Amino acid sequence: MPQYTIGLDYGTNSVRALLVEVGTGAEIATSVYNYPHGEMGILLDPRDPDLARQHPRDYLDGAVAVITDVLAQARAVPGFSPAQVIGLGVDTTGSTPIPVDAEGTPLALKAEFADELGAMAYLWKDHTGHAEAVEITAKAAEMRPQYLAKCGGTYSAEWFWAKILRCLRANPEVFAAAYTWVEHADWLPAVLCGSDAPGAIKRGICAAGHKAMFHPAWGGYPDAEFLAALDPALVRVRASLPNVAYAVGQAAGALSAEWAAKTGLPAGIPVSVGAFDAHLGGVGSGIAPGVLVKIIGTSTCDMMVAPLAADLPDIPGLCGIVPESILPGCYGLEAGQSAVGDIFNWFVNYLQPGGQGHVELTDGAAKLAPGESGLLALDWHNGNRTILVDQRLTGLVLGLTLQTTPAELYRAWVEATAFGARIIMERFEEYGMAVEQIINCGGISAKNPLVMQIYADVMGRPLAISRSAQTCALGAAIAGAVAAGAYADFGAAAAAMTGVQARIFTPIPANQAVYTRLFALYKRVHDSFGVAGADDLRDVMKALLAIRDAARGAGVA
Repeated sequence: MPQYTIGLDYGTNSVRALLVEVGTGAEIATSVYNYPHGEMGILLDPRDPDLARQHPRDYLDGAVAVITDVLAQARAVPGFSPAQVIGLGVDTTGSTPIPVDAEGTPLALKAEFADELGAMAYLWKDHTGHAEAVEITAKAAEMRPQYLAKCGGTYSAEWFWAKILRCLRANPEVFAAAYTWVEHADWLPAVLCGSDAPGAIKRGICAAGHKAMFHPAWGGYPDAEFLAALDPALVRVRASLPNVAYAVGQAAGALSAEWAAKTGLPAGIPVSVGAFDAHLGGVGSGIAPGVLVKIIGTSTCDMMVAPLAADLPDIPGLCGIVPESILPGCYGLEAGQSAVGDIFNWFVNYLQPGGQGHVELTDGAAKLAPGESGLLALDWHNGNRTILVDQRLTGLVLGLTLQTTPAELYRAWVEATAFGARIIMERFEEYGMAVEQIINCGGISAKNPLVMQIYADVMGRPLAISRSAQTCALGAAIAGAVAAGAYADFGAAAAAMTGVQARIFTPIPANQAVYTRLFALYKRVHDSFGVAGADDLRDVMKALLAIRDAARGAGVA
């Protein structure tokens, strides 16, 4: 009889469940639950634009809703029974740490903290700890440079310790009440297994290694002496954390009787150790050495792996080089952009350009030739994740005139995100990580061919798209299959359960030539605002006009 697994994919605005047939990767049913709290699931504070939190209640209610729904849908499959579901996998955003008490209950679920933003889950895009991140970077450079070397040279406001240190200073009563802090990716699997008491939680190497300075080379998380130099109160948090971490595919535990009753799944089936959505998106796309997987959504993550036997250099600007964080037996390398789809949504939803939506703006942008707008933008509306690791950078558009149209602006921001993607690819290759294939996944890559063509033209590489439109959830389902023993390893599971679409986006030489010139300008502006030692930019606007005029046939650039 067929066997199935479920992948739970906790995104920025919703949670999705995907029921997958283990033998083929066939996707049987999917269900989405939009988080009801806040604005599109995000708790905001109009006084602080850096704040972005989520309510843990949404995570729990969402799990019940989507699991029961996919099981209900699957009953239309002849002979299907929930007893055929053999495992679960979970991915989440990150770093999204949650303050919990000594029993493992999130403080946000306790009456005294029900309305306290500081007690909620600190969503990945929460940048309130930007000053703390600078402080952590400086102290690590002074005391523990090896910590920085493995996380790209700069600690980010999006990461674990910056958020905890910020809570200590901004919400001391929350910090005092928290026994420990648990990444969402570790907490949800533990809850499903009934093992969410802090001492029983299996922490995943994915979250710990990329966001919390965990590394086997120095015995796990940062040592007490270093944390005490930041603030002695952090030593108590360190004491609550284990010295070991686990890879996906290992079991976090078995589904508890309580959660079996809530969902209709069999009690006792294994739940994989959790990981971040991007990492399991890489798994669901068939990541392997030489393959760059780009997960393109509200933000992007760019993932590569290399065998543990490889002699890898430390790569500045990356979000970490961590053993077994994506695939067992391989180093995981993570990079990305802090906003991509969020930029397009901001333009449509906040500026509301003439009432046009994504479809109309995409159609208008598609009618433009590369360079025709005369615009050049920076994709830093939510800071820069890679390679500058600076959340205090902001967006920018050069070349605006009184004739600039919404479609031209829309295309300029698509191009800007493509230029940012090329910066990341070139950083990988600069340090010896050859990019032999690029596979894209996520909603934008599947839904917007114009974006994919522009990316191909800018990056100068053929671009494939994952066969699944739900690659993160598929990767989580694959982790569940490996944890259940359906496959001996991720290579065998990926061979059976993943693939790419037939259409490949290849660079158009004429477009590529224009984008090569525009990218050179982008790189100058990028470095001028993001790297010490500013460039002279007096000629950039004139160069943009020359490129525009040539594209419109009005002159020779």
